[in-house]
Amino acid sequence: MSGPIPVSNSIELPAADRAVAAPTTTTSAAAAAVSNSPGARAWRRFRKNRLGFTSLVIFAVMLIVSLFAEVISNDKPLVVHYGGQYYFPIVKDYAEKTFGGDFETPTDYHDPFIEQKMSESGNWMLFTLNPYGSKTLSYYSKYPFPSPPSSDNWLGTDERGRDLLAQLIYGFRLSVLFGLALMVVGVVVGIITGAIQGYFGGWTDLSFQRFIEIWESMPELYLLIIFSAIFAPSVALLVLLLSLFGWTSLSNYVRAEFLRNRQMDYVRAARALGVSNSQIMWRHIMPNSMTPVVTFMPFRMSAAILALTSLDFLGLGVPPGTPSLGELLQQGKQNLDAWWISVATFAVLVLTLSLLTFMGDALRDALDPRKADA
Repeated sequence: MSGPIPVSNSIELPAADRAVAAPTTTTSAAAAAVSNSPGARAWRRFRKNRLGFTSLVIFAVMLIVSLFAEVISNDKPLVVHYGGQYYFPIVKDYAEKTFGGDFETPTDYHDPFIEQKMSESGNWMLFTLNPYGSKTLSYYSKYPFPSPPSSDNWLGTDERGRDLLAQLIYGFRLSVLFGLALMVVGVVVGIITGAIQGYFGGWTDLSFQRFIEIWESMPELYLLIIFSAIFAPSVALLVLLLSLFGWTSLSNYVRAEFLRNRQMDYVRAARALGVSNSQIMWRHIMPNSMTPVVTFMPFRMSAAILALTSLDFLGLGVPPGTPSLGELLQQGKQNLDAWWISVATFAVLVLTLSLLTFMGDALRDALDPRKADA
């Protein structure tokens, strides 16, 4: 008798099928590797933090609106149809004579004479959502300045007759871009100085530490007052002056990370293989020391915005006439009866700082290696 026929648990695929299945398996493995990378896991943890992710979305919307402020809040129309022709004042300035006026000066599209010309048959103007720019003076307002919220000025005007909503949009953009510039400079300088201290240690580390201690003891506010009195106010000058003192805290964090990581086995192996110090620092240690840097960014940006607002409030910030949250707060202090100035400006400032704080907390939790995916 013949014995039982052996049954194999594996099924042999034809050669053609194996050729097709192999790339599919490789692609799936690569996709799984990408989805399980540290960055992907951190992003998933960040998205699970509803408060942090919602703050990121709201802040992104506010930033996009401010970046396109010229097409959202502007005293110049987007399109003008006059005399059978189309004009685009938001791109190009036109003289008043172009629209039936008597002068070669730039057209004031809120002038009752121009408005009457545009109301004639076949003529029209298409304004932005808020028909006021950052420097537009409401000459034809029905109320004395600062005027309360109305159908013409949704949030009212400041003491100079400028639309408050336009001031907030342009002032928010200035604050955010200023914070970004200050954050980038501080991060770059902080990373370089902290990496050098932590990697080389010894006298290099000791010298940097003593220098930082002396540097941090300098009276920053008094220096700002002195330089503001010597030089003409400008945003670039503020970025330069505040950058001189904004890198020390991050430098200490990066130094601590490099001191810890330089003792790791992969660093010792790289040294044994003859890898240069610069390659070890920037290609091997730096990627593993980025957690405090990334976590530091939102808080540094928040501090920069608050610093700019405080300096503007004291009259040491941006040039006069520049839309600024600090200047609006100063106007609110001087005009206590005009409550809408203080309330609206304070609301924008608190919202901005709160969003950045929530984003920073969520980012810190997302990058924490002790946090596991749910």
